[in-house]
Amino acid sequence: MKIAMWSGPRNLSTAMMYAFGNRPDFAIWDEPFYAPYLDATGLDHPMRDAILAAHETDPAQVASRCAGPVPDGKKHFYMKHMPHHMLDGFPLDWAQDCVNIHLIRHPARVIASYGAKRAAMTLEDIGFPQQLALYEKLGGIVIDSADIRADPDGMLRKLCENIGLDFDPAMLCWPAGARRDDGVWAAHWYGAVHQSTGFAGAEGALPDVAGHQILLDQSLPYYDALAARKL
Repeated sequence: MKIAMWSGPRNLSTAMMYAFGNRPDFAIWDEPFYAPYLDATGLDHPMRDAILAAHETDPAQVASRCAGPVPDGKKHFYMKHMPHHMLDGFPLDWAQDCVNIHLIRHPARVIASYGAKRAAMTLEDIGFPQQLALYEKLGGIVIDSADIRADPDGMLRKLCENIGLDFDPAMLCWPAGARRDDGVWAAHWYGAVHQSTGFAGAEGALPDVAGHQILLDQSLPYYDALAARKL
């Protein structure tokens, strides 16, 4: 099985990658198209030069690896993808052979978390329109990060059942610290998850993002459309 897990930034996506990566039967890949996205757009992201130096920048080469054999002699392959990385013209045919899962999070939480790491943000940066467009193109399963945090065991069992995968309790916890499979950008973005050994508990009230009200209002219709289809 190849899983393409699609999510915007600050969306429990790294914890989910660690959950699947803690299974002995899964290889994992962290944001394969991030370097091609930065190279093609010229955007000034944190650690841009280091990312371009350390990772493949040719989207065709990345797509070929996505379509190729499962690495490391593993049975299954989990790929953590971000919809906004898939620019027009980037190959997407490889995703037709994947189990496509769309991980969502309320935009108020995404905006608050993203803003703590990168002050400037746009609707395109946090990926809600691109995520809905990919869902409409590829189909698949939608799951909400809030539901996972509230009941990791129950929701991961439900997710595995829906994709025809045996559940493994190893998905519920992992050792603290960095992973060899982390992208080089982990040094900037992954501080909290590197301190974790499992999923955090249920989230409280939505954060106040009054300074980004327009961005929140723009994002909500896309989130609501996907949330209506969630497990």
